[in-house]
Amino acid sequence: MPTIADRVAQTVVARRLEGKVEAIFHPDSYGYRPNRSALDAVAACRRRCWKYDWAVDLDVQAFFDSVDHDLMIKAVAANTDLPWVVLYVRRWLAAPMQQPDGTLQQRDRGTPQGSAVSPVLANLFLHYAFDAWMGRVFPAVPFERYADDGVVHCVSERQARYVRRAIGDRMAQVGLRLHPDKTRVVYCKDGSRRGSWEHTSFTFLGYTFRARPARGPGGNVFAAFLPAISKEALKRLSRTVRRWQLHRRTELSFAELAEMINPVVRGWMQYYGAFYRSALSMLLARINTYLVRWTRKKYRRLRAHRKARAAWERVTAQFPGYFAHWAWVRHPLMIKMARAE
Repeated sequence: MPTIADRVAQTVVARRLEGKVEAIFHPDSYGYRPNRSALDAVAACRRRCWKYDWAVDLDVQAFFDSVDHDLMIKAVAANTDLPWVVLYVRRWLAAPMQQPDGTLQQRDRGTPQGSAVSPVLANLFLHYAFDAWMGRVFPAVPFERYADDGVVHCVSERQARYVRRAIGDRMAQVGLRLHPDKTRVVYCKDGSRRGSWEHTSFTFLGYTFRARPARGPGGNVFAAFLPAISKEALKRLSRTVRRWQLHRRTELSFAELAEMINPVVRGWMQYYGAFYRSALSMLLARINTYLVRWTRKKYRRLRAHRKARAAWERVTAQFPGYFAHWAWVRHPLMIKMARAE
């Protein structure tokens, strides 16, 4: 963790660099840039998966621990005429890392994480290492990159394999390495794309892209290659809901429960509900189940299932905006709740 003095200095350097390099960054670089977001990258990826049959799911192994210091300094020096900016970046990159036992670990590679200057340094390095290189070598091949996570779109399996090998060679040239297991060639299979392939899905920025049921304008159901919240992200959110133990918080009022969870749940809905939001339904219904159990524990007169259900239906109808997720899901998983008790 940087000291307070370093945080202040890093913020100053980051703003100086951002003012210079933002204009040269690639339009499909979305990470930590003004007026761009992870959802913008997911939306662009979705559109291109409909247009291109094949994708290369890129994963740079241990990027922040592997950045070449000399190349990073070269990239910084090429984008500033202020010697003190280069001086401070060089010092931060080479600064030893203090371990919990007080010992110092010297570093000759890698960039500091969690600092104000880290995002712009990462983008600057990958701009030259990947974005600008792709523009020169594969100008007709589109991609989306968010920090060290990226997806490249190809028209054929042959092109995808060739591009994947070329990117691997390029990463080796700049001191990086593609993860051998997580970097894959993926067939964006849907209802109109025939044939089979080992990998027909990939995960990008917390969304898993794969064939999913979709409904057309005329009401017909077909399989489309679409993003939805990944299993890993859904498990992480579910663990958070369990840790809340809402059914045990009987010392709180209904309003206090809403105040406690609404900001978090609203954030989940805004991000993971931006695409294929029905994938969140089970999680939101599970929150309702905990709230029903809270009602039955707090109010003795509502302990019977029938009375609790009637009270629940009355409250959700009368105050539909009380909890953020009631805008999408108001029913609880009553069967699972009964089994759990």
